[in-house]
Formats: sequence, structure tokens, C-alpha cells
Amino acid sequence: MLLTWEPVALVQNQLAPHAPTAEAAHALARQMFHHEDWLGFDRGTHSLDDAIGRMALRLALPADRLSEVLAPMGERLEPIPVTVELLASLRARRDAGEDLRLYYLSNMPSPYARVLEYRHPFFQWFDGGIFSGDVQMIKPQREIYELLAAQYRLAAADTVFIDDSLANVLAARELGWQAIHCERPSALPRQLAGYLPVSSTLSTSKPSVRA
Repeated sequence: MLLTWEPVALVQNQLAPHAPTAEAAHALARQMFHHEDWLGFDRGTHSLDDAIGRMALRLALPADRLSEVLAPMGERLEPIPVTVELLASLRARRDAGEDLRLYYLSNMPSPYARVLEYRHPFFQWFDGGIFSGDVQMIKPQREIYELLAAQYRLAAADTVFIDDSLANVLAARELGWQAIHCERPSALPRQLAGYLPVSSTLSTSKPSVRA
């Protein structure tokens, strides 16, 4: 919930000749980003070049244009101001001595993750986290939640998970975590207020695909 991810707008702005209407843009975004071609790249089980080759063949799209659009995605993703401000306030509370820890669990391919870490200092505000592409797992797989919990010794009852994907939220709840389904970033400060203070707060670093 820290970075914008608007696949329909991306298709409309960058692939307009292949999706001339709003309906076509929604359909193409679903076909591109809800398929294993993309999810495998997100998971880190195949490369971007492989994902582009598969996608180009399956959807009859020009591979060179897909590369131009998708390769610089780490530079395209921009922060959501309201959630960065919320993260800053939580960081300040932690640094002032409150029993609060901050972690991210993000569906993010490794190449994009490295760019984002370089571009955005707020990733250093976290006490730790996991990008899907680094561990070859992806939300809502149970194993990626369990890995984060084990790595940082999270107590389920004291962990609040935030995500804009209902499937990801339900997976967290199955592990006994408290979880917030946030559909509007502007509503998140109010949603989270009722859960604090907690000993660990878990935040995602990228909204899921909205297409």
C-alpha cells in the first residue's frame, strides 16, 4: 500500500493501439498481469525476458514494445503520499520507544525491488521484510507468510497485516494474524488506528493488480 500500481492506466497510456477502448484496456490488463506469465516473474521463477516472450506470443503483442513498457517498471512506481506519511508516523512512534515493529511483505519481482530500494529511502524505515521475487514465493501462498513470521519471530495475535487484495488478507487471517483489507489508501490511517498499539505491524509495499 505504499506504491501505486495501476495496470489499466498503464495499458491505456503505453499500449493504446492494442487496447483502444476502456473495456479493451481492462481486458488486456487482466490478460497480462493475472496470468502465470507475469506471476512467475513476480514470484522469481522466471526472468522478465522470459515473461515478455511468453506474453508476446500468447497475446500477439510486440515483444520490443512490451520490454519498453515493463523493463523500467521500478522507475514507474510512485509512492502513495498518505501511506508514506502513515509509515513515517509509525516509524516515529517506534523510534520514540513504543513496542512497535514494521515489516513489509510484497509481491515484487527482484529487479524492480532493487530499483525501488535505491529510489525510496522509506524502505530503510522498516525493521525487515520480504519481496516475493527474492524467495520464489508469492502472496497469497501460505509459505511466504510463514517465512516472514519465522524470520522475524512474529506473534500472530500481535501482527496486523495490511493489503488491498482480499485473497491476501484472508490468507493472513488463516494464520491467526489480524488483517485490514484496505481498498482506499486515504482510509488506512482510520482503519489502522483501532488496532494500535501492537508489537508488530505488517505492511505491504505494493498494491495488488487492479484490473
